[in-house]
Amino acid sequence: MSKKISAVLIANRGEIAVRVARACRDHGVKSIAIYSDEDRDSLHVATADEAFALHGLSAAETYLDQTKILKTAKEAGADAIHPGYGFLSENAEFAERVIKAGLVWIGPPPAAIRALGDKVSARKIAAKVGAPLVAGTADPVDSPDEVIEFAKKHGLPVAIKAAHGGGGRGLKVAFTMEEIPELFASAVREAITGFGRGECFVERYLDKPRHVETQCLVDSHGNAVVVSTRDCSLQRRHQKLVEEAPAPFLSEAQIKQLYDSSKAIMREVGYVGAGTCEFLVGKDGTISFLEVNTRLQVEHPVSEEVTGLDLVREQLKIASGEKISPTDPVIRGHSIEFRINGEDPGNGFLPSLGTITKWEVPSGPGVRIDAGFDHGHTIGSHFDSLLAKLIVTAATREEAIERARRALSEFDIGGLATALPFHRAIVNDPNFTKEFKVYTSYIENEFKNDIQPFSYKKGVAASHAASQKVVAEVNGHRFEVVVHSEEKGDKRHKIKSNVLGKATGNTLNSPMQGTVVKIVKANGDRVEAGDLIVVLEAMKMEQPLIAHKAGTITQLNVGVGQTVSSGETLCVIEDE
Repeated sequence: MSKKISAVLIANRGEIAVRVARACRDHGVKSIAIYSDEDRDSLHVATADEAFALHGLSAAETYLDQTKILKTAKEAGADAIHPGYGFLSENAEFAERVIKAGLVWIGPPPAAIRALGDKVSARKIAAKVGAPLVAGTADPVDSPDEVIEFAKKHGLPVAIKAAHGGGGRGLKVAFTMEEIPELFASAVREAITGFGRGECFVERYLDKPRHVETQCLVDSHGNAVVVSTRDCSLQRRHQKLVEEAPAPFLSEAQIKQLYDSSKAIMREVGYVGAGTCEFLVGKDGTISFLEVNTRLQVEHPVSEEVTGLDLVREQLKIASGEKISPTDPVIRGHSIEFRINGEDPGNGFLPSLGTITKWEVPSGPGVRIDAGFDHGHTIGSHFDSLLAKLIVTAATREEAIERARRALSEFDIGGLATALPFHRAIVNDPNFTKEFKVYTSYIENEFKNDIQPFSYKKGVAASHAASQKVVAEVNGHRFEVVVHSEEKGDKRHKIKSNVLGKATGNTLNSPMQGTVVKIVKANGDRVEAGDLIVVLEAMKMEQPLIAHKAGTITQLNVGVGQTVSSGETLCVIEDE
């Protein structure tokens, strides 16, 4: 049945909200943005045709508040909602509420989200249709003891995974029996923080696996296609940094198995829309189903570049009841995406906060930038660290890498640490460019990281512009007014940037701004070097802080739930 879409509320922020707004404009429909207080001047707000305030700072107060979003959609006159990725994009309850409100849900049916969003259920579906699988628990586990029993039976390493998770959050890999209890507890905490549910399951962890996935499209008329394969093996903390299409160095038999399994899984659950089936490929070529992401992926542009499709417009067409082509698209050329995150690869890829003081992006043949920020924007701690994506496309993989070297050298961001130095290094790493020896934990285990930590300069000066953009809100509806004024001599203001702290002497400082989610030690406790003391959470990821020396804990004055700033003293370790 055809469903006319004329105005789409984008229930998201950052670069994906910008991406959806642009596709809406191409498609001839109105785009409506929503925003938190921190995002009032963000690029996605300026890009959309209209924007409405959600009045809050945290995700829970804004982009996760279903009632607020639905109320705003009604007030804005939207007839459809696009969830982007993350936040509520894989929330079946939200999808049901959107449909019940008489709006078009630009995503798969709620039943499909439920069936595939739960990793345990998804594994059962994959097994039913004959998709390849490694050993794993049939149902969620209730305690670390069950994980230990599984490891005794199937061997180490084992992966502890949030059943309702994704994006590497709530995923911990145990290589020893002793670390299982703490890793299980951490996976549960991350799962609850990121997805509201803490159930976890366990599976055998493949040795040095590649991460390979298929971009799928399914319409309501029974047509199911695989747009392309992608390789997403370059990851840190189980979150992707570099992706490419098509996935290189696979046999025709492997590609056929990936295509056939993906279509079978999607058809089994009555899937409609865009989705991604993810797999691990072991060193011996073994393929194992991993999960299904029932939404658009961050890395979707590389599939677009090698097929000529606009996947967001395909989503809009499918949601409107239109048919897609019943045949798999022909792949032409090779495309690589580099995630430009606000993080410091020279300091353990720790999140980096601050104000962007320089923003010079590359251009030229085969270069695409999908950005959510611009010069002068401030990166806070409430959301993830993705600033932009650089997508480079050429006729062959070798030429794409050569073009990427040039584009990355032209990309210049000032004011905070970014992943750019890592990307410049990886496109000159033979293990990636020639032999393809990368795997999901290659960065932690084998990448030769000679990158220097980012050097922050306090008090970077920036002059006021002669024209100022004033934002006015009337009943939560955002309007922009440009006010022209003369510059006042040489008046300047200070742009604050955070200084990453380190363990020096007896003091353990916070390496980033974050929230304390766990305290393991107390004042007076004896610790050895390497003992866990505090766990911080920032940008949806946990960061364990360990003792840098042996001694006795003193001056530990932080509490669970407390926000600490970058460089703040967490405790002192006194010599005995």
